[in-house]
Amino acid sequence: MIRTAAILGLLLTAAACEREAGRELNRKATFGEATLNNSAVMSGERSYAIQLANRFAKEVPNTINFDFDSARLDQNARAVLDRQAHWIKQFPEVRFRVFGHTDAIGSNGYNKSLGLRRARAAVNYLVSRGISRNRLEAVVSFGETQPLIPTPERERRNRRTVTEVSGFLKRHPSLLDGKYAQVIYREYLKSAVPGSTLTSQQSLERSLE
Repeated sequence: MIRTAAILGLLLTAAACEREAGRELNRKATFGEATLNNSAVMSGERSYAIQLANRFAKEVPNTINFDFDSARLDQNARAVLDRQAHWIKQFPEVRFRVFGHTDAIGSNGYNKSLGLRRARAAVNYLVSRGISRNRLEAVVSFGETQPLIPTPERERRNRRTVTEVSGFLKRHPSLLDGKYAQVIYREYLKSAVPGSTLTSQQSLERSLE
């Protein structure tokens, strides 16, 4: 009887240990799956952001230009920003950054400040067109360090801001289920773009003046 009880006790202990080991294994598996899923979501989000950034640059002019030593938005710049604002409104789940640039005239410190003022001018205009400020960021200016046309002379094409997709709004209802594909493949309604008195050729010519 004593021997039987002892054997039964050992069997129960082994079963308990096995159940505990199983629970621990399940916990580790669940944690591993969650980590893997999170990594996949982050990787997928980056991929979707890149695709949407390419689409934005293809469908809308992403660059505006400035007069020498100025952060003032001229008529052509405002027309381009109007088109950007129209596109941005159709993708409320998306965040954007505006990068400021200058030509090579002036000190590096001054040009960084000037580039940032240009980026802020573009952001402020987009906000005035109805874009929420929390979706826009005027980032640290590149100043003169990334010229479009390498030259030590005055060059209008280097005096610019560039608007780019930077990511997604984490808490937007459309993205709670990770439906990024539905966002990037959403149809862009060009027909609703505000009218402009400038043709594409005129805009290009003015930007190069």
